[in-house]
Amino acid sequence: MSSSVSSNGRNVSLAVMTTTIVFSILFGLVAAKANFLAISMLVALFAGVFLLTRPTWIVWIILSMGLLLVGVAPLFDSALESKAGWPISILCFILMLLAFFKTATTEYTQKHTPAFIWLLLCFFAYAIFNSLVQWSSEEEFVGGFKRYFQMWGISFALCWLAFDNRYIGDWRVFFLIVALAQLPFAIYELVALVPVRQALSATIPGGLVAVDVIAGTFGATIYGGGCSGEMATFLIIILAFLLAQRMEKVITVGRFFLLTPWVLAPLFLGETRVVIVMLPIMFIVLYRRELLSRPHYGLMALMVGVLLTVSLGYAYLSITHMSLDKLFTDTLSYNLYETGYGTNYLNRTTVLTFWIEQQGAHDPLSFVFGNGLGSSHQQTRGHVDIRYPGYGIGLTAASTLLWDTGVFGFGLFVGIFALAWHTANRLYCQSTEPTVRADAIAIQASLSLLAFHLFYNLALLEIITLQIVFSAVLGYLAWLYRKHAASIAWSRP
Repeated sequence: MSSSVSSNGRNVSLAVMTTTIVFSILFGLVAAKANFLAISMLVALFAGVFLLTRPTWIVWIILSMGLLLVGVAPLFDSALESKAGWPISILCFILMLLAFFKTATTEYTQKHTPAFIWLLLCFFAYAIFNSLVQWSSEEEFVGGFKRYFQMWGISFALCWLAFDNRYIGDWRVFFLIVALAQLPFAIYELVALVPVRQALSATIPGGLVAVDVIAGTFGATIYGGGCSGEMATFLIIILAFLLAQRMEKVITVGRFFLLTPWVLAPLFLGETRVVIVMLPIMFIVLYRRELLSRPHYGLMALMVGVLLTVSLGYAYLSITHMSLDKLFTDTLSYNLYETGYGTNYLNRTTVLTFWIEQQGAHDPLSFVFGNGLGSSHQQTRGHVDIRYPGYGIGLTAASTLLWDTGVFGFGLFVGIFALAWHTANRLYCQSTEPTVRADAIAIQASLSLLAFHLFYNLALLEIITLQIVFSAVLGYLAWLYRKHAASIAWSRP
């Protein structure tokens, strides 16, 4: 017996020693190449294997690094712009695999999964299968797959790994902390980086919008654009949650008025005209019921929303030194008329009409099923984008989805929003808990802003910071559904 135990101990020691030697050699070879991407992938893979039994740690790493580090790193080293997110992406794919394993082995998990998560999974499977059938190249498929789904593991994990209330509460507080952290970062960018970009704007061909760098922790580079619109979207979503909690009397008046100015302040520092559209959308969705049940209360809330929108519009005009007439003219010209957006021939409207013209009658198969993941991506020169150089056919998430996955894939993706909206609506209507009702209606406001992003830019399919917000909103809704489904009579509303 003792010899058997001794033999087993020696085998374990030998296995550990062999593994250590192999990883040491591998790390040495990769380090010798001085390739940041290879090193980060290896570290993330090693950390992911170590954290297989600790999914909460993985979520903490993804959220903290994704929302506080990945967007800031390129400001100090522009080479990190396309590389800083790789370790986070790998960890999130590992988290996705853990969630898939959980749902495949647990009948209870399958039974209590909301419909929009199943549709999320259907789109995931369809996009992969469709791309394999229409194979173009390994680089195009891997790049497209990584960009589309790099943060979706958060949604599946929050739904299927059944985190308890304590962890969910901690992550809710963390998102609020991230929102409050945007102001000091935005002030630093305004004071330290905007003057640098103002000096560079005269020397860079095509000019450089100095205040674009005011994007908080959501991503910017010293020589390029910034994710100021994505930061604004996140802050308005957090504002929606605060307003909804105040509506349901979940937070006190004092705490609400203490937090709200911190959340709103960064919106007044940068050049983000899209706020003038998103803020009214949020207020209308959030207070639409109040307009019917308590008209005076709803009208007061909408008046506050109008005042905020006007104030932000005035701040934008002051920053850009632009007249109101020119603001309307420019906005309409490169959003609804024929002027191309940036250096592209197409804008947010013509990018859709151009897709209909090219795919509708000329290529009905691609019209329905698209051309595969990554086919329309401009930066990596997808095989469809090469046909239309300079057009910017993948300017928005909507046009990218249509070119890559066709009408069928686009319909699945829009269906995710519709089913998530329906789930949140049922939670709000049938729950008696103020916290659940507040979060449900705030999630509906968040979904409306994220759906708007489909037609605004490509961030939902490319920018890690906004993808984390998107996946967290869906994942949190799925967690609320699973937690409260047993205690609510899920009859038709």
